[in-house]
Amino acid sequence: MRLFVVPTPVGNLEDLTLRAIRILKECDFILCEDTRVSVRLLHHLEFSKQLVAFHQHNEHQKLDHIIERIQQSQSVALISDAGTPGISDPGFLLVRACIQNNIPVECLPGPTAFVPALVNSGLPTDKFIFEGFLPQKKGRETQLKRIAENPFTSVLYESPHRMVKCLEQLIKFCGEDRQCSVSREISKKFEETRRGTLVELLAHFSTHEPKGEFVIVLNSRS
Repeated sequence: MRLFVVPTPVGNLEDLTLRAIRILKECDFILCEDTRVSVRLLHHLEFSKQLVAFHQHNEHQKLDHIIERIQQSQSVALISDAGTPGISDPGFLLVRACIQNNIPVECLPGPTAFVPALVNSGLPTDKFIFEGFLPQKKGRETQLKRIAENPFTSVLYESPHRMVKCLEQLIKFCGEDRQCSVSREISKKFEETRRGTLVELLAHFSTHEPKGEFVIVLNSRS
C-alpha cells in the first residue's frame, strides 16, 4: 500500500531514472494525465501496465475510488505527461488525501522544467519564487504586480500563444530593462535559452514565432 510520485522526462527519454523504471514496472497500476501520451512511454520501455486517466478535470470525482484501491494493499504510481506531478500538474489532491488516510507517499527526484531553466539563466539561484502559470484572466495583473516587486528571482511558465503578451505585460509592470532569461523545449532537440532585457526578448519573439513550452526566469527588483 503506497503511492509513488514518479517524474517523467520533459523531453529526452534518457532522463528517466532506473528507479523510476523499476517502480513503473512493479506497481499495480499507473495514474496518468493522458493515457495516449503515457502508453508511448511504456512502449519505449517495452512493457505494459494498466493506465488510469487522472487529470485536472476528473481528479475530484476519482479521488475516493483511487484511495480505496490503494488501501486494498495496492501500490500506484502517479505520473504526468511530462515532469514532476504536483508541479503545475495534478498531484496535490491525491498526495494530501493519501497523507490524511495514512497511506505512505514516496516522491522520486527527477525532471521538472523550471530547475534547468533557472540554473541556466545566469540569474541568482540562491533564493527564487516559483509562480507557475499565470492566471489567464482574473488575477493576472495582480500577480504580475507582485512579481514586479519580488525581492528574489521569479520563475514562471507560459504557453507559446501567450508568450508575446506576457512579455508585454512584464515590461508594463517591471520596466524595459529588467533582465530576463527565456528557455523553451527543455531537454528536447530544439532546446533554446535566450537572455537579455525584457524589451530585447520581446523584440525577438515578436519577429520569431514562439514555439514549444516556455520557462521565464526574471531578475529580482533592483
